[in-house]
Amino acid sequence: MEQMKQHLLLVGCPDRTGLVHLITGALYKQGLNIVRNGEFVDRENGRFYMRTEFAGECDYDQVRKELAGLGNEQGTTWMRFYPPRPKDVVVLVTKEHHCLGDLLVRHAYGDLNARILAVVSNHEVLGDLVRKFDLPFHFVPHTKKDRQTHEREVLAVVRQYPIDYLVLAKYMRILSAQFIESFPSKIINIHHSFLPAFIGANPYKQAFERGVKTIGATAHFVTDDLDDGPIIAQDVIPVDHTQSARDMARAGRDVEKITLARALGLVFDDRVVVTGNKTIIFD
Repeated sequence: MEQMKQHLLLVGCPDRTGLVHLITGALYKQGLNIVRNGEFVDRENGRFYMRTEFAGECDYDQVRKELAGLGNEQGTTWMRFYPPRPKDVVVLVTKEHHCLGDLLVRHAYGDLNARILAVVSNHEVLGDLVRKFDLPFHFVPHTKKDRQTHEREVLAVVRQYPIDYLVLAKYMRILSAQFIESFPSKIINIHHSFLPAFIGANPYKQAFERGVKTIGATAHFVTDDLDDGPIIAQDVIPVDHTQSARDMARAGRDVEKITLARALGLVFDDRVVVTGNKTIIFD
């Protein structure tokens, strides 16, 4: 039997009675089959969010007409229809291999729901690793250049590829506001700390000096505020007084790569909605 076409609908609108019935009813009128559905009501702000996977022959324009009454004077309404597909990404790295290596293996075996189009780095260290997976590697050195010049060169390389997301897999450079503005809500970073604790550089050293009993990692969207963008996924592991800052960093690498992979899985499957400085996760 021929498989029906798959579709995805994401909705955000002011909350009111009957929205689930209205939306699912519009799909039912076209004979569409709902495969999975998730809803969330932000009661504090009076907002309703819904993610619906459905199958069949869909006239998006007709469904939009059916749902024209979703909005009201109390707030904005947005609606996104599209067939799900793997996302196209470019990965930025520096010298550390663990997150990149994990992503390359997942990509090679089709576990990432994405196409890694290229890897860009300000060091040559990881070039051989990337080339083993038959992917383009671009070395864009930063030495003897100001940040603006280097970012302009990186941006020129990235723009060669039609990307959906830019992934910072331990890219140990702070991006300027101008660079970030080129990819709004499209840059994903893995930070080696359970944010908002220990932002910035050397978080494992900070954690060791503070004597913490738990360390973690945070995957988040990148904004102008350092390590303060909307959080997608976090995880932690226990540590104790016998572990040095170096021991903590070594243990933290596993948490980092798992957290990044989980966050990317959510984003690439269109399960993440950004609202303000928060995310809604349809898991």
